[in-house]
Amino acid sequence: MDKGFSKDLNELMQFPTEGIFSTVLAKSDNYNYTLMCLAGGTDIDEHTSTKTGVVQVLKGKGVFRLFGNEIEMKEGTFIFMPANAPHSLQAREDLAVLLCLTK
Repeated sequence: MDKGFSKDLNELMQFPTEGIFSTVLAKSDNYNYTLMCLAGGTDIDEHTSTKTGVVQVLKGKGVFRLFGNEIEMKEGTFIFMPANAPHSLQAREDLAVLLCLTK
């Protein structure tokens, strides 16, 4: 049984000079919560996931493409992705997101 815990996401944020820094916060067979910090200018090419996902923007700006539709990413943006949804993103500046994947 999980005991629960807390973490300060602001303290965990680390922006690389290029690419992505990610930290798995919690993981099991049913879920995966990951803090992702992307350097400005970083692209993640279109892909899919067999899991349902949520992206919560914590800091920065970017563009998220979901089923070909562009979503402006800014602090507070919530994005829901059904399983197998084609998606990609581009960080316009340093960008931190919380990625939550569930079965």
